[in-house]
Amino acid sequence: MDRYRHTRRQILKGAIGAAGLALGAPVRRLTAAPAQAVSEGQGLLRLSDDLFVVTIPGESNVIAHTSADGVLLVDGGSARASDALMKAIAGLPGGGRVNTIFNTHWHPEQTGSNDRLGQAGKTIIAQENTKLWLTTDVTWPWNGQRFKRLPKVAQPNKTFYTTGALDSGVRYGHIPDAAHTDGDMYVYFAQQNVLAVGDAVSGQGWPVVDYVTGGWIGGIVGGLQRLQTLANEETRIVPGRGPVLGLKDLKAQSEMYGTIYDRLTQLLNKGRGPGEAVAAQPTKEFDAQMGNPDEFVRRAFESLWAYVSPDA
Repeated sequence: MDRYRHTRRQILKGAIGAAGLALGAPVRRLTAAPAQAVSEGQGLLRLSDDLFVVTIPGESNVIAHTSADGVLLVDGGSARASDALMKAIAGLPGGGRVNTIFNTHWHPEQTGSNDRLGQAGKTIIAQENTKLWLTTDVTWPWNGQRFKRLPKVAQPNKTFYTTGALDSGVRYGHIPDAAHTDGDMYVYFAQQNVLAVGDAVSGQGWPVVDYVTGGWIGGIVGGLQRLQTLANEETRIVPGRGPVLGLKDLKAQSEMYGTIYDRLTQLLNKGRGPGEAVAAQPTKEFDAQMGNPDEFVRRAFESLWAYVSPDA
């Protein structure tokens, strides 16, 4: 159908034109590059006096913002790591009880602390699509993995469609390109010039393309383009996994995934299948840096079926 027919140019143009947020806050001069931020101990990265990245081995990144009103989290790790995460947060300088958490998307690696925080009456913020996925069972057809819906108390209790802001000045918004899922969101800490992007950006190896809940390879390209319009040269960008990134990293990834998108679309339009796409090695010049691409290529190719009608 025509409404699903997208070219790369349309994707990029739409992403740039519809960003809807400019970073107008004064830029704080960094004293060190993102990769040189001061470590406060294993698994803790200080971004400012009141903003930290908390990492637990095998888990996704969690951002913690401390204030007199309590702690705000961006993502909450998995359920199995929730106890360790809460202990780490309680020990932060200026730390205290968590009062608000953002779910950057629905995956259990980000929503594992929802139940305990929901039972405690805390605010759980997510894009509306993320809440919808958390209210239903999801099965991934490629490996049969099943994800049970969250109990009502653990579901987001404050949702939005496009953008929002907290009284503290923290701003947030939907990433509608569907880079990872169709409920991806960002959180922007204006005073610290830190942009949290969840798994809409991969900081560690090839990303999961969750096409069952809307993610697709064109959305990766579009999301990276959109996020570039929300950042400047000094913005520190925190992905769901991996190290803190900068604007130049987003630009490099945008070019890489744009190239892969073009190649996969050409294969689709020639009537090729997922196995043939893997065999064509559309990521070959990037594999030494990114790792084995086979699973990513297969999922990325399959994701095109929902968005692109082949011409041949």
